[in-house]
Amino acid sequence: KGVANGVQDLRKVLSNVKTRGILGEIQLGAILQEMLSPSQFDENVATRPGSDDRVEFALRIPVSEGETIWLPIDSKFPGETYAHLRDAEDSGDPAEVESAWKLLETTIKNEARDIHTKYVSPPDTTNYGIMFLPFEGLYAEVANRPGLLEELQRRYRVNVAGPSTMAALLSTVQMSFQTFAIQRRANEIQKVLAAIKAEFPKYQDTLLKAQKQINTANKTLDTLVTTRTRAVEKVLKNVTSLDDGADADEILNVGASVELLPEGDDEDGEE
Repeated sequence: KGVANGVQDLRKVLSNVKTRGILGEIQLGAILQEMLSPSQFDENVATRPGSDDRVEFALRIPVSEGETIWLPIDSKFPGETYAHLRDAEDSGDPAEVESAWKLLETTIKNEARDIHTKYVSPPDTTNYGIMFLPFEGLYAEVANRPGLLEELQRRYRVNVAGPSTMAALLSTVQMSFQTFAIQRRANEIQKVLAAIKAEFPKYQDTLLKAQKQINTANKTLDTLVTTRTRAVEKVLKNVTSLDDGADADEILNVGASVELLPEGDDEDGEE
């Protein structure tokens, strides 16, 4: 009896259109907050330029460097028609079930038309919107209706998602965010590599010139150390040197002799 009273209370709550709308919006918001970062979606967005109609949630979909478009998502909960269908199925009357099904199907189509008309506006948005149904049972009924999902996609450009399929869809969107971030980094790397490729011939040419100058200086030093030094030594071979180095410095006017520091020490004696 307590359970029956609770179910009756729940039906009373869900019979209120505004309450049903709030319930679906809260559930959709909870899923988005769990799956995405705050920068990847927004609430109450006017996705159609110049329109005052605001969709409950919209995802930011990256399309190019620094640019995004909106993917509108609106929750719908035709609670009364769904409850009527469940009651008809419990009664077992095929005619009543079919009548209830047609009513629910018409309601779903009207909701899809509403989403398309108010919120879908390429190129500012994606060319489709998403209708979120907050209960798996309701989504299963719509998904199992032959041809209904295909008609909604073809005629109204609206995809339908329940709680579990919405999570899967958001995982796909999350991958697209990551792919776009990787692509953006790849473009930056490509630009850097292109700049390096353009600069490398200049760098190589300058390096070859420096190498040539070093080789020339090295050859000049070899000539001084070998040929010229030997020639001077040969001429001075028979000249008697002065015993006093100070006298030599005074005669040649070169000042005091220079003492080389030990290898690895600087002028202050530190390593």
